[in-house]
Amino acid sequence: MPLPPHKGEVSPWYALTRGNGLHWFSKRVFAVLKMQICRWFRGNCVYIELPQSRSIQLDHLVHRVTCPLVLLSVMALSGCQSGQQADTDATRSSRLDTRLLQPQAHPPQWPVGWTPTTGQERPDDVPTISLAPNGMARTTVAPTIIDTRNFPVAIQSNDPWEGGTARPGTLLPAHKRDKTMAPGPQLDLPLGGLLAESRVDPAPVFPGISQTPWTPPDPTLAVGPDHVISTVNMAIAFYQKDGTLDFFANLDSTGDPGFFEELGAGTFTFDPKCFYDHYTDRFFVLALEYYSGSNESWITVAVSDDSDPNGLWYKYRTWSVFDIEGTDYWVDYPGLGFNEDTFYTTGNLFRLSGGGPGFRGAIYRLYPKAPMLVGDPVTWMDLNDTGSASVQCAQVYEGDADTPPYFISGDSNSSLKIQSIRMVGGQPELRTTSVAIPSHGGGPPNGSNPGGSIDSLDGRLMNAHWRDGQLYTGHAIESGNQSESRWYHFDTGDWPGSSGNPSPPVLVQSGAIDLPGTEHSFFPAIASNKHDDVGFVIGHCQGNILPNVRVTGRMASDPPGTMGTPEVVVESDTGADGRWGDYFDLTVDPVDDTTFWYIGEWASSGGWQTWIGSFVITEPACDGDTNGDNMVNVGDLLQVIAVWGTDCSIGSGCDEDIDGSGFVDVGDLLLVIANWGNTCDE
Repeated sequence: MPLPPHKGEVSPWYALTRGNGLHWFSKRVFAVLKMQICRWFRGNCVYIELPQSRSIQLDHLVHRVTCPLVLLSVMALSGCQSGQQADTDATRSSRLDTRLLQPQAHPPQWPVGWTPTTGQERPDDVPTISLAPNGMARTTVAPTIIDTRNFPVAIQSNDPWEGGTARPGTLLPAHKRDKTMAPGPQLDLPLGGLLAESRVDPAPVFPGISQTPWTPPDPTLAVGPDHVISTVNMAIAFYQKDGTLDFFANLDSTGDPGFFEELGAGTFTFDPKCFYDHYTDRFFVLALEYYSGSNESWITVAVSDDSDPNGLWYKYRTWSVFDIEGTDYWVDYPGLGFNEDTFYTTGNLFRLSGGGPGFRGAIYRLYPKAPMLVGDPVTWMDLNDTGSASVQCAQVYEGDADTPPYFISGDSNSSLKIQSIRMVGGQPELRTTSVAIPSHGGGPPNGSNPGGSIDSLDGRLMNAHWRDGQLYTGHAIESGNQSESRWYHFDTGDWPGSSGNPSPPVLVQSGAIDLPGTEHSFFPAIASNKHDDVGFVIGHCQGNILPNVRVTGRMASDPPGTMGTPEVVVESDTGADGRWGDYFDLTVDPVDDTTFWYIGEWASSGGWQTWIGSFVITEPACDGDTNGDNMVNVGDLLQVIAVWGTDCSIGSGCDEDIDGSGFVDVGDLLLVIANWGNTCDE
């Protein structure tokens, strides 16, 4: 899907794929290379800054790219330690970036005993969104265009908050629903466990956002070519991939300014989430707002204008008060996903005012991408399903224009509900099916640890990932009085189809992180990559084990349902009690479609702290070896350049089409860079 022009320029995508030369920014290429060199030579890597050019002409590419590559390779060999070390305590410590390990104290500044407000009258032009139960509505809004480079303070203070913290839910109206897991038939389906060996190779972690006045942090992350974005309650940060902080601000109006303040956001945003859309090379950020004094509920979203978050954002403040049979409802607990054409969010509907039921099921909101990529007004659709709750949206990889969205949620203690939306006569139709899973004991117990008891939540699904017909998800459940993380892999086949009733999805495999004794795991997040590796991140603790973050995964060749032994990547300094998390996050690097990035939480005497890291399962190998010499090096780069723009769908194809797109283009160049120096016969 071509990118539209932005910032008044010809789109880089157009120039790369349709122009006669190469309009390419070396910043992206060299940032990828820096990351890869430190992965090849684990340990004390020294990053080398290179001149950055926005445009490289074809006749200069060999000089500008190959010479620095050779120089970087030599310097990396002399300055980085190679080899993989055993996972000892010393090794785990070496993975930790020591920044922020000793939080700086600062005086409390947050107001106490206050009511969230926008500080202004309720807008008089908010739309009326009227829905019949299980109905649909359309609404339009125009964006506000904000340039983060114009913020008075690009990196605002994120000293760890040392005052009292509050749970955002305490400032919301009553939002209880029956979370009892519906009883299902007892199903003794195959359930895999853990292998005796690890499958992951973690890279060093770096500190993310430290404690704000809100608990839990609800951390999420988005990973682009050069940057990582993280959101928590109630803040956002942009990092370079080596952990360098580029931008930090509160999401609400307590910033200087807050990220959403200039849209009208007041002193209370909550449940933020983010992702990177690899189809359009854009970041997407969401936060909810609620203000009791003026009966306001908003789903506020922002789309970056390119793959660099430092710059223009198209921000949309979209109304989320729904009139259903004369009762108003507001939105809580968003899910967030995308496919090639649309951004999706879901949420739970709770009564705001009126005499209707206190809970009205789930809302499904569909934002078409095209207008949001250029900052035009957008018309979105809302669908209601009164029979669903806490629905997760899948992030769709390797889809095409016909790939629908996928949603998944709890159904019973032996089944999950899978949903999709297809268009029938120009109208969206929500399709629903139920798929059997191995039986479990329902919501998990709390996780005991030296600091008390961590709330493992209620067994809801934490994230969903779809790739080329395969749907993955996971959650924590009760098993033998433990909180146990489980994961599921479904084949969606042709379901839901464009017409008729194709066969429903089927369970391919499922597995459990079946830890010994009374160990607990919780807050799992899952994703897959182009090798069909599956990555997994979890929280973990025990009565005598401090809360920690662990990563694991599986290769496609592993026995069904199994994952490797989880490795500790971050371990807390102290224990924790009460709400924790409430979730972690995991995604795939869009540059190599191999590296997994995760975010998790860590506890210290200064409060909670988020940590960001990455790991690989299948090391990049022969991708990029276009000339067959079993090495990815300058010869392969020159070969890609020599046939740049070739249509490989004609004839017998071409070795230079590394990513299988049908053309020799920027994707193949990036794969050569990402796999630089690999020996393919190892």
